[in-house]
Formats: sequence, C-alpha cells, structure tokens
Amino acid sequence: MRRTVVLVCCSLALALLHAAAGPAVHAQAPPRQAVIETSAGTVVLDLMPEAAPATVALFMKTAESGGYNGTAFHRAVRNGMVQGGDPLSKDPSKKAQYGQGGLNLLKAEPRAPKMFGGAVASVLVPGKPDSAGQQFFIVLADQPSLDNQYTVFAKVADGMDVLQKLSAMPPDASGMIADRVEIRTVTIRDTPPEPFVHDTKEQLGTYRAVLETSQGPITIEFFADKAPETVRQFLRMAEAGVYSGMAFHRVAPGFVIQTGALSSRTVPLSPKQQVLVHDLPPEFNDTKHVKGIVSMARGEAANSAQTSFFICVGTSSALDGVYTAFGQVVEGMSVVETIEQTPRTGEAPNTRIDLTTVKLVGR
Repeated sequence: MRRTVVLVCCSLALALLHAAAGPAVHAQAPPRQAVIETSAGTVVLDLMPEAAPATVALFMKTAESGGYNGTAFHRAVRNGMVQGGDPLSKDPSKKAQYGQGGLNLLKAEPRAPKMFGGAVASVLVPGKPDSAGQQFFIVLADQPSLDNQYTVFAKVADGMDVLQKLSAMPPDASGMIADRVEIRTVTIRDTPPEPFVHDTKEQLGTYRAVLETSQGPITIEFFADKAPETVRQFLRMAEAGVYSGMAFHRVAPGFVIQTGALSSRTVPLSPKQQVLVHDLPPEFNDTKHVKGIVSMARGEAANSAQTSFFICVGTSSALDGVYTAFGQVVEGMSVVETIEQTPRTGEAPNTRIDLTTVKLVGR
C-alpha cells in the first residue's frame, strides 16, 4: 500500500513539473533558399514549405542529390514565364521529349489563390491534379488566369533580370528555347540575414559610400548617430543596387545637386528592390546644410522621403531642421563642383550625368 502511494505521488509530481514547464517548444526551422546557377546567370528562390511542404521537400531532395544539375530551361513565354527542371533535358538529343519527364511524383497540395510575379509553381499534366514532380515554372508578372490552379512552393528573391532575359530568348520551330540555357547547380542554403537590419549605430557609422558617376567618384561618410534609420535604409538600397543606373537629374548652382530619383533609372527595379522602397520617417537633426552635406529629398510631407537625395553646394540654412541630413562628402568634392558647373536648361542638365552605382566600403 505504501509503495502505491509513493508511485502515485511521484506521478503527480511529474505531472505538476510538466505542467509548470509549459508545453514543449519545438525549434522552428530557419527559412531556406535555393541558389540556381545557370549558364545565363544566378537566380535565388525563397522556399515556402508552409505553403507546400511535400513539394518543397521533393525540390530540396532533387537539388541536394544533383538531380537538377545539367537540366535546362526548355520553355519560355516572353515576359511571362520560364519552365525547367525536366530530367530528360539533361540529354540534348531528347529535345523533342522535353516537358514530359519528372512528373507524377506528388499528390496534389493546396493551389495558390494568386499567381503573382516571381511565383515558382509545380508543372502539372493537364487534367491530372496529382501529377506534380520535379518540373517547375516561374511567372515573371501577375498571371490572374492561373489563379487557384497551381501549387506555388517558392518565390524569386533575386535574379529576375536573368529570368526576363531568358524569357526573351527566341524559340525554335517546336516552341522550345532555341539556345540551351543549362542549370549547372541548385544549392539549398539557410536564408542569409538581411544586411544592415540589425547593425548598431556604431556599426552603421563604419561604412562609407562611393558614388561612381560619369564625372568621377564621390565618397560620403554617414551621420549614423544623428539619422540611424535613414543611414540604414540608404545602405540597404545601395547594397541591393537600387541606385545603379540613375542620374543627377537636378543641378542648382550654389544650392544643391540631386540624384536618386527612380524615374532616372535606366531599367525598372526588380521585385526585391521594389520591396525596399518606402516612405522614411524624418530624422531631422542639428546638422547645418553647408557645402558637402548629404540630405534626403522629400515632398511636402515630412515623411515622404524615399530614394532621392541631394548634396549641398552652398550654405542653405532654410533646409536646417526640415530635411534629414545623414552624411557628408569626404572625397570627390571637385567632382561635385564639376557636376554643379554642367550646362543645363533651368535645373535640368543638358546631357545625362550618370550615377552608375553606389559602392559600399566598410568593415
């Protein structure tokens, strides 16, 4: 009898211990990406196991076993979609059969309600919902006619420009891509952390930016202690290439030279770049707008700054405290002065002054 009481008491104690500890906590798997190295360039996909676990598992298994290595993107619609992953496409002599291999491996998973630009979906045999497998297609723009029809298991994180070029490649008589675009490798990795997101003010302040222009380089350092979130956002956009291919669109001698307008870009932003662009909260500070100061341009609203910024070429006290100054020129002031002196009509340069790219240097 005593033994029974002891066992009951022990069981009760364990139950109370587990109750006090709370429910078991399972570590969440880190987000994963697929890096697709092709003969036309690199494409990076964000995998979406929460949307299609079995499809993602098959894709990862195929990638990690080398199953996609040596296959080809065999079909494309200009600015619409590209298709690849067929194991038959490893053999150029079987081109007439491309699109028929690697199917019928999975039961149907939930269909995506929206086929958005950059979505990666499983290829299906028409009329057979349980026919998904290794083949996939990537849509390059919203395709509402495909809504609720296909399982989306990933989205494009980088490389949309590569896919656009691929989609524009001419087809052969059978409708296949005429020139072979080979998938060399597909590597699965943990999604790397977004750069600069968690940097402290001190860390942000260690960077410099070199503005590569058609007139020469301009180097700026940052006031991360005075405008940390503006500096952070500038660094993120520069790293992502938002400022590449822009122009100095405004020249006001004695006042400012201005660049960073999205309308001056030679090519549209990629989806990854578009996500970065948003209104910035003001970080007005006590910096005086004197020659060499770099500050964010904005509209009437205090929080309307996005990408455009200016470099002061004179003292402008009217800007003090109402525009976010976030840096200063430390090298290349002669280039700034050359741009200031460029022939113009009103404040518009007569010939384009390129901002080729913004290169970051730091730790």
